[in-house]
Amino acid sequence: MGLLVQKFGGSSLATPQRILNAAGRAVAEFDAGNQVVVVVSAMGDRTDELIALAKEIHPEPDLRELDVLMAVGEQMSIALMAIAIHKLGRAAISLTGPQAGIRTDSFSTKAKIKTIDTSRVQRELAKGQIVIVAGFQGEDSDDNITTIGRGGSNPTAIALAAALGAERCDIFTDVDGVYTADPRIVPDARWIPRIDYDELLELASLGANVTPSRAVELAKRFGVPFRIRSSFDDSEGTLVTNLSGEMEYVDVRAAALDTNEAKITIRHVPDKPGIAATIFSEIGRANISVDMIVQNVSAQDRTDLSFTVAKSDLPRAMAVTRALAETLGGANIESDPNIAKVSVEGLGMRSHPGVAQKMFRALADEQINIMMISTSEIKISCVVEASKGDQALRAVHRAFELDKDEPRPR
Repeated sequence: MGLLVQKFGGSSLATPQRILNAAGRAVAEFDAGNQVVVVVSAMGDRTDELIALAKEIHPEPDLRELDVLMAVGEQMSIALMAIAIHKLGRAAISLTGPQAGIRTDSFSTKAKIKTIDTSRVQRELAKGQIVIVAGFQGEDSDDNITTIGRGGSNPTAIALAAALGAERCDIFTDVDGVYTADPRIVPDARWIPRIDYDELLELASLGANVTPSRAVELAKRFGVPFRIRSSFDDSEGTLVTNLSGEMEYVDVRAAALDTNEAKITIRHVPDKPGIAATIFSEIGRANISVDMIVQNVSAQDRTDLSFTVAKSDLPRAMAVTRALAETLGGANIESDPNIAKVSVEGLGMRSHPGVAQKMFRALADEQINIMMISTSEIKISCVVEASKGDQALRAVHRAFELDKDEPRPR
């Protein structure tokens, strides 16, 4: 008998019938002789609805109270899932994040999981129950309810699988696995049956709407293999595990488009030591993640510095940089939310030259201007105008022939 963790996202639980369908999957694994822990998100768009409700009362609600409010969505889901499993004739119990032993830091709305005390979950499993845990939430050292950021149910599921020593974790969502690009934008995108942690981590950070980076980081750190599967069919999905030893022959595995970033440019920054450290120290202190950074060549001891942040963080990032304007010698600060980031990634890029040239040529042939460039060992990203984003994604997907089957491992 094994121990499995299943996670169901909001779209998988959007209606009572979908909740019953998800309950059926949990029961099927239980009847096969496995212990089953189910992690759930809020139903459908419930979290967005709760946030909108709070902002009808106050445009900038207190973050601690917002955590308390947002946690309600998952608590509804765990109870309804338990009720659905009871209807199917099996024993089940619902647990909030704190009841399941999930302990976090105290950064409201963006808390990180610190530890998981699995004793309560293990006791309930030993009683022969299916255990349903609220994702996205935990409790800090002062007994405050915390939430761990949008998409936080996936990290919850992976963290529980690691803490419990689960054989595997199945992430059920509204897609049937990972593709070489978003099939809604690129119709000939190809399904990828197996992918390495590092490759999926890059795809997640590049804007592919598959699973949050935090979940993949946890899975890689603790060696948790997991599948990304559809809630709406019986397809096997995509297995995410360590494949680096056998995937070096693949130069580019997938392409991604991210339209959820914005660009900030600080013009005429004094070109002297310590300026960049000052800027990004303050940005980091505000808990804002920076993605791409480009600094122009200095002219007359001044330079321009551009960086990208999530669109949701743009107002706070602008407030931080404006507050630094005097420190930065009266630099001008501009923002541009109308950008898109198109990227290609693959482990084989470490040993295959010419990838950058091919990508830049594909964009040039489509008359798409590149505003920023960022690279790593296994990815290249270009910022382009938002209106050109879909066209750019299709162009690079075609240039790297990602619609064709990969060669089999040697």
